[in-house]
Amino acid sequence: MAPRTPVAKARGALIALLVLLLGMGGLLAFAVQDDRAQWAPLLALDLEGGTQMVLSPQVEGDAQIDGEQLDQAVEIIRQRVDGSGVTESEIATQGAENVVVGMPGVPDEETRELIQASANMEFRPVIQVEQDLDFLQQTLLDDEDLTEEEAEALEEELAATEEEGDDAPAAQPEDFEEPTAEPENGSDPNWITPEVAADFANFTCSTEISLEERAAAADDEPLSACDPNSGVKYLLGPVEVPGTNIADSSFGMEQSPGGGSTGRWAVTINFDSEGTESFRDTTTRLVNLEAPRNQFAIMLDGQVISAPTTQAAIVDGRPQITGDFTEEEARGLSEQLRYGSLPISFEIESEQQISATLGEEQLRLGLMAGIIGLVLVAGYALFQYRALGLVTIASLVVAGVMTWWAIALLGWTDGYRLSLAGIAGLIVSIGLTADSFIVYFERVKDELREGRSLPGAVEAGWARARRTILASKAVNIIASVVLYLVAVGNVRGFAFTLGLTAIIDIILVFLFTHPLMQLLARRKFFAAGKRFSGLSEKELGVDVLYRGRGRFARSSVVSAGPAGPMTPRDSTADPGGGGLRSSPLPRSTESPDDVREARIRELPEISDHEWGQMTIAERRRARAAAARQRSSEKTPKDSDTPDERLAPRETVTSSETEEDR
Repeated sequence: MAPRTPVAKARGALIALLVLLLGMGGLLAFAVQDDRAQWAPLLALDLEGGTQMVLSPQVEGDAQIDGEQLDQAVEIIRQRVDGSGVTESEIATQGAENVVVGMPGVPDEETRELIQASANMEFRPVIQVEQDLDFLQQTLLDDEDLTEEEAEALEEELAATEEEGDDAPAAQPEDFEEPTAEPENGSDPNWITPEVAADFANFTCSTEISLEERAAAADDEPLSACDPNSGVKYLLGPVEVPGTNIADSSFGMEQSPGGGSTGRWAVTINFDSEGTESFRDTTTRLVNLEAPRNQFAIMLDGQVISAPTTQAAIVDGRPQITGDFTEEEARGLSEQLRYGSLPISFEIESEQQISATLGEEQLRLGLMAGIIGLVLVAGYALFQYRALGLVTIASLVVAGVMTWWAIALLGWTDGYRLSLAGIAGLIVSIGLTADSFIVYFERVKDELREGRSLPGAVEAGWARARRTILASKAVNIIASVVLYLVAVGNVRGFAFTLGLTAIIDIILVFLFTHPLMQLLARRKFFAAGKRFSGLSEKELGVDVLYRGRGRFARSSVVSAGPAGPMTPRDSTADPGGGGLRSSPLPRSTESPDDVREARIRELPEISDHEWGQMTIAERRRARAAAARQRSSEKTPKDSDTPDERLAPRETVTSSETEEDR
């Protein structure tokens, strides 16, 4: 099969981009028609306004909460309300006790209950364990370290599993047997009734469990739960130790029996007297059971945060959880356990509608700044690249449409809201996107200065420019991801839009800018270097050597062969008039590759391989050095007159004067 031509590749890339745009637009139109989305992006609290609620913590009895527990409560509320980190909700503490929650728009009743509910921690014994393969495969598919072959194989396996899952009916209670006896303890398999077995078989880690369902789970009944980090689902027995029995928790380096450090991080739990007794009975039973029934699960908000294996009966109420923890993971688990020791619910003390903290005026000014930046970039592109600048403007327009639709779709799927910081990220991205085009165009112009035809210059320039563009965008994306992970609040919106536009820029350069240049390179206006094309001698700053089809741009520009430089005109004696006549040079039939080879032959000490590895600047310097060397070898000294050059070099001097002779 013959390789595809550049024109065919360009058309294929443009068709792929068109399909992508139509897909995004069609999906957004469907969501808008179904009243689940809107054409305009959702605005954040600082631009739209919303609801501000002041929450007061409620605890049982005379218990008091400290600052760390309140911070943990704020973090849990943030995970509930703003789990994706892009809804631009504002959650912070106020004073020593209250929590202030600001949300765009008006929250519904489910969101209010979600905010006020306490986080429930409990310890349950493990009865049965299964790996959720679909969840695990999807998680692995998102792994950036997978090779292309591994990702394709995983996708095929996942698709086959989904097809089997679609064909296979859901598990029914009649598919399972009744237990043989009443359960004697929390680890007894007789808890698995046909109904419980069917629920566990149909349960997946992607199942959304509402707060009401979590609260309705009975403490004295078995429960299906999942560890979202590992994709393992658990069938758990009744609650044996509630989180309220935790007196404290801490983390540090694990100590060996000899008192030295093992180099591993460990989390230590301190139970109160009631918890010490309950946990002693539980671990005494679990240590004698086979896996996985020798495990107990620590649950928070209906999810398993840890499921350690019991290695000994803990009689002093100070169990130590060890594993391959990092310091950050150990600290996080310790804080979650401390928060679970004092379940905190919240009561809404006050609620009010607030106007936009920045308002329409700031939004208008931000949009105006973006328009001004876009106009300046477009003006610079037209001034610097003439008609070629229209490619930049068209690319920016397509990038704007893709970004607009992407933000609107993310508002529908993930609740993303555009803040003023996010708008700032979009404005910054205009310049970063234009940088890609500048790198590409300058590479093409450099190749034209080297004597390539425009189609060849486009391909050679793209081969060099794309590495620079990908490296630049990789740096942008890494910076955006790091900023997103370490920042909170509106700064996350800035990082998110910056990373999003970098990804769109890569798609755009590969599927629009380069394919469009491939097609324009075949147009006479650009290929011939017409005025205002951006590729004429004036724009390039030098006389272009070769224009294709056996033509040179100017007759005074010729290449030097082995016999030495050729004159622009062949001046010969005119037999008729005794003067001189000028005969034009014969039309060259050399191809661009022949011209390049002629230039290489000017430099006999440089091989083809070395020439290919040299930069454009190094090639220029090498040719200049060779030209100076040839000039010094072939041109007589300036001090010699024509007569002197013809006279013999050896002379005899005499002291006699002309008069004496």
